[in-house]
Amino acid sequence: MAVAALRVAGPEVPVVDHKAWRLPLYRGDWEQADGLPAAATQLAELGASHHALLIASPEYNGFITPLPKNILDGMSRTETDPFAGKVAAVVSALPGALGGIKSQIFAKQFLSNLGCFVIPATCTLPRSRKAFAPDGALKDARAAKSVEALVAESVETTRKLTVTG
Repeated sequence: MAVAALRVAGPEVPVVDHKAWRLPLYRGDWEQADGLPAAATQLAELGASHHALLIASPEYNGFITPLPKNILDGMSRTETDPFAGKVAAVVSALPGALGGIKSQIFAKQFLSNLGCFVIPATCTLPRSRKAFAPDGALKDARAAKSVEALVAESVETTRKLTVTG
């Protein structure tokens, strides 16, 4: 839903699916011995070529899942800084009633530590297992408006921050 809303707003939106990248678990001792995995460098270059990031993750035990965290950790180790000055937005989902609100606190802090300007709006999806219609649309109009509002704020903020004089 968020990707579709972004594409309607105009920007190019590549989707980074963890299954498409062979990025091992980040370990500093492996990096020291073998260098960075090629996937980390490629993902960092992809990130550096865009003005904004949208992180979408379910919540596990109050945090984003390990896979997106590992991808971001790997990207942060490269010589290319794919995060500094980027706009970042976070969406989360959870089968429970809170919709991933706890993970957003961690994700926003993490992205801020990486140098991103993080959109403060909260966009969560409670009861995620039952949230989508067969066509992929959100059943709840309020949830759809929340996604659309986050996307609009992200696009507008990115435009304002990337205007050159």
